[in-house]
Amino acid sequence: MHTVFRIGDIRKIDDNRSLYEVDLKLTSDNDPQLRQLADRIRKEVDGTGWYRMGQLLLKISQSDKAEELYTALLEQTSNDTDKARINNKLGDVKYDQGRYEEANSFYKTALKIYRKTLPKDHSTLAEIYNSIGAVHNNMANHSRAVQYFERALKIRKQALPSTHSDIAESYAWIGTAYNNMGEYSKALEFYKKAHKIYEIALPSNHPSLAKSYNCIGGVYYSMGDYSKALEFYEKSLKIFVKALPSNHPDLGDSYASIGAAYSSMGDYSKALDFYEKAHQIHEIALPPNHPNLGNSYNCIGTIYYSNGDYSKALEFYEKAHQIYEIALPPNHPSLATSYNNIGQVYNATGDYSKAVEFYEKSNKTFEKALPPNHPNLATSYGKIAGVYRDMSDYSKALEFYEKAHKIYEIALPPNHPSLATSYSNIGQVYNAMGDYSKALEFYEKDLEIANNALSPNHPDLAISFSTIGQVYNAMGDYSKAQEFYEKAHKIYEIALPPNHPSLANSYNNIGQVYNAVGDYSKALEFYQKSLHIFEKTLPPNHLDFGSSYACIGAAYSSMGDYSKALEFYEKAHKIYEVALPLNHPHLAFPFNWLGKVYLRMKDYSKALESFEKCLSIWQKTSPENHSYLAIAFSSIGDVHRLMGDYEKALTFHRNAINIQENVQCNPLDCSATYINLGETYREMKDYSTALTYYQKGLDIREKKLPKNHPDLAVVYHNLAKLYLATEQYSMAMKNVELALEIAQDKLPSNHPHLLEYKETFENIRKKT
Repeated sequence: MHTVFRIGDIRKIDDNRSLYEVDLKLTSDNDPQLRQLADRIRKEVDGTGWYRMGQLLLKISQSDKAEELYTALLEQTSNDTDKARINNKLGDVKYDQGRYEEANSFYKTALKIYRKTLPKDHSTLAEIYNSIGAVHNNMANHSRAVQYFERALKIRKQALPSTHSDIAESYAWIGTAYNNMGEYSKALEFYKKAHKIYEIALPSNHPSLAKSYNCIGGVYYSMGDYSKALEFYEKSLKIFVKALPSNHPDLGDSYASIGAAYSSMGDYSKALDFYEKAHQIHEIALPPNHPNLGNSYNCIGTIYYSNGDYSKALEFYEKAHQIYEIALPPNHPSLATSYNNIGQVYNATGDYSKAVEFYEKSNKTFEKALPPNHPNLATSYGKIAGVYRDMSDYSKALEFYEKAHKIYEIALPPNHPSLATSYSNIGQVYNAMGDYSKALEFYEKDLEIANNALSPNHPDLAISFSTIGQVYNAMGDYSKAQEFYEKAHKIYEIALPPNHPSLANSYNNIGQVYNAVGDYSKALEFYQKSLHIFEKTLPPNHLDFGSSYACIGAAYSSMGDYSKALEFYEKAHKIYEVALPLNHPHLAFPFNWLGKVYLRMKDYSKALESFEKCLSIWQKTSPENHSYLAIAFSSIGDVHRLMGDYEKALTFHRNAINIQENVQCNPLDCSATYINLGETYREMKDYSTALTYYQKGLDIREKKLPKNHPDLAVVYHNLAKLYLATEQYSMAMKNVELALEIAQDKLPSNHPHLLEYKETFENIRKKT
């Protein structure tokens, strides 16, 4: 007996108790709203009897109960057709639970029975092939997935008219596999084939047509063409609004897709607006512990993360995680992704041990849930590597990045964008270690793949150009650095809205080149362009504001406008204090910047105070022998040298060297400390010891830097001063000429270093 009531009025009948009177009206079979609801349920939940019940349980994310029901039905039947059907449904259950190997086993069992009992071109076989293909797709066996999708397509082409929607579905599945393989042109080709059929076979407001627009939008999104993606997502939404009830989950998903496009375009307020619309629908339409509600919390958390509001991001990520823990099996991939999200927040807030803890939980979950060469497992290794890189444990970082890379090489086509990103990650470690030639080698591999795999205006291609620019900048090849930064900038200008944060970062990069070559007014111009974008797009206490103020401060410091430099460094400091937790190592940076300004102002007591605060923070927040500590020790040593306290200077420089010689760090940082030691001994008139340390510093720089790098000129100039003091005038002249040759080639005519070298040259010339 089926009885359906419509709820009329609801009245509270007791103010002290939760007692309500509800008016119920019996509906009739002719009720139009009831008929609409029933038709929708029939479409979404097929089958009859217990099979329909199982399907309904899957629909509301009660996969465990569905499994229990189907297992009981399987035990009770001896009919081969029923066995095949139930195995197929158990495959759906396992697929829903993220247990893809088990799903594949059930689907294969169903397929084996169907092959015995059905003709080889039966439509049910096509459905099974599609299901097996979907499993392989999720296990990253994309080429295998395509094979099964093509088998399904072949059957459907033989059995159905050419414009049947099932043929379109097969095309769409093939498109999905190619999209996952990074073959976007092929993905578009198949999605568009599907779309043409949907346009012929279905009414103009059919939900399947909306999903087709969404798929095409998804490819444009992967290609980095966010405006084109948004165009298709909005077409999809327009249909869903007309075709579905206002609280249908598919409508929520459509809002979420638009939110993702706005997020990638850097319009975080619009993205949040659409994610919250999606969330409101999911809260009404779904049970409180439905995984899609967890996905909704995750999306909102991502926006707060992008806005630098890490406590808010963590709040939403944890809400998502609580749902996943209730709704999903303990080894579900979505649970692993959730651990990654939480780990990401801890990493951003400098709580590296907590970050590693969550990334390792994610990794263990992926190891149990996925085949050993699944790309998601590689991504998990990459997350762990990133924390070790941030902790300056470069050997560990390389170990995990290389694990990730091996998986990508096995699992992905040779031109997949994720493989390019993997090369870039390894390059970042070598860059941090000061091994610029090795970094460049990996960055160029990244660029080669990105050039082949991505459209010429894809934002990820701009990232590849930028990373190469960073290496050339570090190597002192500023014209090359500018060339690559400008290539990246041109892409950003075409691909992104004018106020996108990535465009701001690009202006900063170009500004740094101008700053390095001594064109400070030009550097300031680019830094301010960057700041104007951040002012329009980011919340006022976003960390990127702090970095932007710091760049402007650096330009003013180099220009000798120390009051302006202090003003901007203080602005940066205030933002860092608001945006970062008390135990974050990056809170030391503003003190380091301020210390350098006070040093140039010859206010040594304030410089010392700032550097000591910097050291104190790093001692509390970093491992015992972290490279940051060596930088602080060396800076403090330099202040003591300038104050004439050479014993203290030597103590701090030796503390720095003890760290730098015994842990894996950037050799160029070690070189700077050797040179500082050399300067200290030169001023103490211990010229032989000074020469030893100058030579050690020079040896590293000559190995790591191009022959015309300005940092080499600094050492040659120091040597020239030493030889001048020891009356070895020919050696003094030889070294000052080397310094001048580099400076005249690399620095502008008014650069302070060049002027200083010319003065030393004149002093030596007078002696010869």
